[in-house]
Amino acid sequence: MFDNPMLIGVIVIVGLALIGVFVYVGLREDRGRDPLQERLAQYGERDIPESLEDIELSLSFRDRILMPVLRKLADLTTRFTPQKQLEQTRRMLELAAMTTDPTMFFAMRIVLTLAFVLGSIMLFFVLAPQPFLTALGYTVAAAALGYILPVMSVKSKIKRRQDSIIKALPDALDLLVICVEAGLGCEAALGKVYEKWDNQLSIAFGRVLREIQLGKLRREALRDMSLRMDVPDVNAFTAAIIQADQLGVSMAKILRVQSDQMRTKRRQRAQEKAHQAPVKMMIPMVLLIFPSIWIVLLGPAIIQVMSVSGNGAF
Repeated sequence: MFDNPMLIGVIVIVGLALIGVFVYVGLREDRGRDPLQERLAQYGERDIPESLEDIELSLSFRDRILMPVLRKLADLTTRFTPQKQLEQTRRMLELAAMTTDPTMFFAMRIVLTLAFVLGSIMLFFVLAPQPFLTALGYTVAAAALGYILPVMSVKSKIKRRQDSIIKALPDALDLLVICVEAGLGCEAALGKVYEKWDNQLSIAFGRVLREIQLGKLRREALRDMSLRMDVPDVNAFTAAIIQADQLGVSMAKILRVQSDQMRTKRRQRAQEKAHQAPVKMMIPMVLLIFPSIWIVLLGPAIIQVMSVSGNGAF
């Protein structure tokens, strides 16, 4: 039964399709939606269900089958994962502003690893057979890639988020200075930034305001915000605000100094990138641009010399 390569290929393709669906569902879980509000909105427009079975049948295929299976896999993964690694993953997801649970993230990594392994087996053992050791090496490399790829994606999100925060911070400080000098308090100034802009920094300010409204001290909320970002400029900003709050220093003066410093740092970063540009341009120029120029300039002359002197001269 399993000696037929076509049957094995069909089974592997079906398995890859199911694994791809699981990975897609898991990655789409972190899309900023509120499941409770969605369910309340749905039931607000219909009659009260008669039984729990009606409620379960009204759920989508994703909520009834796919997500429970992925959660079971996540629970199984948690049993064999060290607590320290889970904490590191939780910290990494927090820096990326992702609400995905660490156990679900590990489950997605395992599913993606299995998908890469099955794809490699299908390709190198069935469709295009290779020597055993070569195919085994490719399979191991595919498994490693599938396991590392989600981490690389999260780290890329962290880098983009931190870069956007660094770019937005000087302008946000300018707005804070204007608001505080106009007579607003620190919380009201943060609220203005949250109202005017829609970026990672303003979202973080909005979370700080909500935490303060719930009873958390302002210095604790700002300190937690800096921990969630892990950006040196934000750490310096929050440290200055906390120190000014404790010592009773004028908030407007502190914000003015911080604004000047952040703009100076942004100008220095721009100059640093400008100085790095010639070095970074050297590799594509040498490997791509210069050979093309040589071909365009010397190609016709070489052809003419070959036609006049004959191929024997070369």
